[in-house]
Amino acid sequence: MTTTQQNFIAGEWRNGQDVIENRNPSDLSDLVGLYAQAGPSDLDDALAQARKAQQEWAGYGLERKQAVLMSIGNELMAHAEELGTLLSREEGKPLAEGKGEVYRAGQFFTYYAAECLRQLGENADSVRAGVEIDVRREPVGVVAVISPWNFPTATASWKIAPALCYGNAVIWKPANATPASAVALTQIIARQDIPKGLFNLVMGSGGSIGQRLVESPEVDAISFTGSVPVGKQIATAAIQNLTKVQMEMGSKNALAVMDDANLDLAVALALGGAFGGTGQKCTASSRLVVHASVHDAFVEKLIAGASAMRVGHALAADTQMGPVVSEQQLAENLAYAELGRTEGAELVCGGQRLELEHQGYYMAPGVFVNTRNDMRINREEMFAPLTSVIKVDGYDEALAVVNDTKFGLTSGIVTQNLARATHFRRNAKTGVVTVNLPTAGTDYHVPFGGRGDSSYGPREQGRSAAEFYTTVKTAYISAGEPE
Repeated sequence: MTTTQQNFIAGEWRNGQDVIENRNPSDLSDLVGLYAQAGPSDLDDALAQARKAQQEWAGYGLERKQAVLMSIGNELMAHAEELGTLLSREEGKPLAEGKGEVYRAGQFFTYYAAECLRQLGENADSVRAGVEIDVRREPVGVVAVISPWNFPTATASWKIAPALCYGNAVIWKPANATPASAVALTQIIARQDIPKGLFNLVMGSGGSIGQRLVESPEVDAISFTGSVPVGKQIATAAIQNLTKVQMEMGSKNALAVMDDANLDLAVALALGGAFGGTGQKCTASSRLVVHASVHDAFVEKLIAGASAMRVGHALAADTQMGPVVSEQQLAENLAYAELGRTEGAELVCGGQRLELEHQGYYMAPGVFVNTRNDMRINREEMFAPLTSVIKVDGYDEALAVVNDTKFGLTSGIVTQNLARATHFRRNAKTGVVTVNLPTAGTDYHVPFGGRGDSSYGPREQGRSAAEFYTTVKTAYISAGEPE
């Protein structure tokens, strides 16, 4: 019999009120495991204990906190192959990507381990004589972390690590599509020298456990990554308690390819950006804005590259693109492929379901041409291995198209012109801009986030994370007259 993997509530592993199956999207006959679904009482217990544990954790010495985060990070990196294999097995990304994600997650923890020792305050003289000012950051309290399935270990880690670094307790509700990675990370954290109930894993649906979590007055801050509609629902619930929120949501990232671009480089960037992780990235290159003078040559190379991509089992050594994460996601992707055709776009390759050796949610990478920026396939986040080519007559039009979106997460340009690259960096209305690099792929020690419907609240990652995970206290001190 398959053992049911439990929730981690108030320092104890517990069964839930229900159980879900987790199956491998590369091979539906492969049952990854059974995972408990928490009930309302589990969440209430977690919240109550987290409040007590947070106060104890805040009193730990800096080196003691540092040792905890360093231990978590080192263990993740040491077991990147094992845990990366598990991640790829349940999520569907190629094995190299799964291993890389777990290793990167470890780096988040070791980075914030170092940040434990760099929590420096400020001091100043008051405008009043004999009064000094001390400004420092304190923990915000109990943090709810709601993470997505596309980067089940990395995204959760870049939220959990700073939360712990700055002295907070964590209630983590991961996506139900990838519970195995959540349990694996929790097992590592649960072994550390932390107070009982400081970290809690509460698995369950967004509509039940997730909603109850964001509505709770016992939560001081919510960090969420997911869709725009869910983000708006969370914000509506959070404002009732004036709960602090940080949200990373949708995107419609554009890569602009200019007339002086190295086409081989541009195509490689477009292929990696559009189809890496099966297109299931918030930083994916879903719009390719291409100068008319190189359009035909670029499209020819792009079609050849996309058609040659090896789609297969995530754990196969030669796989370049794995399956879509779920049947529902595949159905939505295929619907977008059909929508593009009805809008008048030409699907020149891919976009169809594939039947391979193993029964799974496989889809061929698809390329649309003859598209306009006002088409729905260029306005809505598809989260699919589909990309659209938009032809433009020059740089000014390219920049206008890049910026013509309600989103604003990442954008990129491929050019050998320094002045043009500089102008693009300064005028692209996105939180992240790349030059001669893919739109996907960011570092952990610098801010990450977007504009418009892409992000809301303080930036994630790097030292900017302190803005969200702490609250500022300003103290005034009068020393009095010396005797």
